[in-house]
Amino acid sequence: MHVALVTVGDEILNGETTNTNAAWLGRQLQGFGVTVGRMAAVPDSVSDIARVVNEYHAEYDAVIVTGGLGPTPDDMTMKGVAAAFGTELAHDEEVTQWLESEKGYSNDDLAPKTTHVPKQATMLPNPEGVAPGCVIEKAYVLPGVPAEMKAMFQEVADEFSGEQTYVETVRTPEPESHLLDRIVTVQEEFDVSVGSYPGEDVRLRVEGTSEKTVSGAVSWLQERVEPTE
Repeated sequence: MHVALVTVGDEILNGETTNTNAAWLGRQLQGFGVTVGRMAAVPDSVSDIARVVNEYHAEYDAVIVTGGLGPTPDDMTMKGVAAAFGTELAHDEEVTQWLESEKGYSNDDLAPKTTHVPKQATMLPNPEGVAPGCVIEKAYVLPGVPAEMKAMFQEVADEFSGEQTYVETVRTPEPESHLLDRIVTVQEEFDVSVGSYPGEDVRLRVEGTSEKTVSGAVSWLQERVEPTE
């Protein structure tokens, strides 16, 4: 399964808020064997949200959109997602019933459009907050508040699955440029992919679909690179 992630919010793009949601979702999805093929941050703009969601929906098995939910003027996500699928927002009676029964709100308590989701969408309840999410044609719309996003994702997590992968890491003080021959060879000898990430040490990230093969590739590297003390 291949998934794309879209984070909505001017505050992400201007650096006021760190995009922890995408990082968390990426780790969760990898654990399910799901490949994240693209991550994008977009502004609070209906046209930008619609364009990116539409593009990713055509390319990936599912799209997860976070942020920009609620009734305030800068909350454009629901409208943008609706536009991506050629529909519009409408009052959803299921949202009203959920807010009344689970959250204790009446219509008089709610800001206008709190109960609006795209037509043909299925409401996703928000266990930790008020603003509901939704799913429409494999586009999952979740809140931006991390605690709310994580709780809502758990409600749909079993809809994401793929081939399990295994990851191990080898660290070495050798310069990245000196490791190229061994990186190429280990990928030829074993059915794994290797990424190299320089820092204080170089981190070699070994990934594959067989735990035994990954362990074998790691042992091979450990015998041929200078170890980190």
